[in-house]
Amino acid sequence: MNTALIFLIIYFIAMIGVGVWAMRVGTKDNEGFLLGGRKLGPAVSALRLQSTSMSGYMFLGAGSLGYTQGYYSMWYALGDLGGGVLNLSILGRRMRKLSQMLGSITSIGYLEHRYPSVWVRLVAAPIALFCMFFYLLAQFLAGGQGLAMVTGLSLNWALVIAVGVIVAYTFLGGYLAVAYSDFIQAIIMVIGILWILIAALQHVGGLTAGHQSIGELNANLLTMWGADQQYLGAWGIIIGALLVFSIGYLGWPHVVVGHMAMSRPSVARTASVYATGFNLLFIPSAYLVGMLALVIVPSLEDPELAIFEVAQTVLPPFAVGLVMAAIMAAIMSTADALLLQAGTIASHDLWARFSKRTSAAASVNVARLTVLLLAVVGLVLAMIRPPAVFEIVVFATTVLGSAFVPAYICAVWWKKANTVGALSSMIVGAVGAVTAQLTNSTDALGLDPMVIGISLSVLAMIVGSLATQRSHPVPERIREAVQEASRVTPIPAHLVVGEDSSLASQRPKEQ
Repeated sequence: MNTALIFLIIYFIAMIGVGVWAMRVGTKDNEGFLLGGRKLGPAVSALRLQSTSMSGYMFLGAGSLGYTQGYYSMWYALGDLGGGVLNLSILGRRMRKLSQMLGSITSIGYLEHRYPSVWVRLVAAPIALFCMFFYLLAQFLAGGQGLAMVTGLSLNWALVIAVGVIVAYTFLGGYLAVAYSDFIQAIIMVIGILWILIAALQHVGGLTAGHQSIGELNANLLTMWGADQQYLGAWGIIIGALLVFSIGYLGWPHVVVGHMAMSRPSVARTASVYATGFNLLFIPSAYLVGMLALVIVPSLEDPELAIFEVAQTVLPPFAVGLVMAAIMAAIMSTADALLLQAGTIASHDLWARFSKRTSAAASVNVARLTVLLLAVVGLVLAMIRPPAVFEIVVFATTVLGSAFVPAYICAVWWKKANTVGALSSMIVGAVGAVTAQLTNSTDALGLDPMVIGISLSVLAMIVGSLATQRSHPVPERIREAVQEASRVTPIPAHLVVGEDSSLASQRPKEQ
């Protein structure tokens, strides 16, 4: 048994152990299973958010983009660098406070409570499930490819093992297992990618020597305009590259639910510092390793394996295991969050919301059944070899961001945002983003689908809300709650009336 495989086995056992521990301390009711009891501190909140956001894309898609387009890939990195901080700054404290005042314990339920209408839930839930399934598919494929390369197993067997471990600890421990395992995985991700980058730089003789070697292959790769200068002046595409992983995060239900799980609203401030540190260390490194792979492992048949191949080439055997654990950490930290959130939507936002006879135990069981079902379907489709990981991730992120970013932001920043505006924004944004992807707006119009989708979504929110202020006014209780969410003060007692009884003990004394 090789050293890399031993590291991976130890890592997988440790993650399942986290699930077993979380099952004992945090899954007694819906709040425990879905939000970990709302007791997460700044470090866990920040690194859980960032590792969930990064996904297997960073080890496959980012490396591939750096390998094929050089410094053009840094447009995505620049957007990504600010994504976590924007998320925590724009939504973090306000969403945590407002969700508590509205008695919300799920990201989709939060939208219905803020924009009171059953149609908000009926529209939001299917869109979220559709996009998260595709994103989940990308994680399964990434995990299978990485595990197959290190262990020598066939892709199908590697997929079975990777999916099995992810499902095991998500199934057992709910949000608490996901949060603490993501925290551990974030640390492993940073150590792993920095180790690869440092070893790669040593291998090529430093960054300057690496640049010289890349320039000899294609000088255009050292510019930010693409391998053939095809993006020179194409600002409609470049702006999309900046937006997709910066504000796109604000529309991911499986990410923003992390704000609701913080122990208190003020946690968001400190969490922003942790998120910034993680981003600065981790994000540029993945793209740089992809670029250096042009020198270290030229003529790769599959550019998505660039970082894997570099690791195998420049690291000693014992280190490959740790690095592979880091790569699997990036993949698993997103897959587990996607599975849990999908289970949450199916159990709490659909089953519990519309079933006449239900209980906390039944909802948890429905969530676990959904996790298992999605994992099996995703596993089967991953074995059929779907499109590249990069393409799937960008597609899912574009649609999720276009559908939900205005709804989540306006929920806490604009008191006039109403039900009609939210429904219009979600529908128009999702349809616009999907249409732009299918019609290849990048080539046809010179505009990235994210630019089209988010623009239409914002416009629909503004027009829909302003045009229907009289027919669909925002309830005074919600307007007052939104105003209160902007203050750094304890929640007034009268605004907690009607709160989910399970949240009463979580009312903060200080902010």
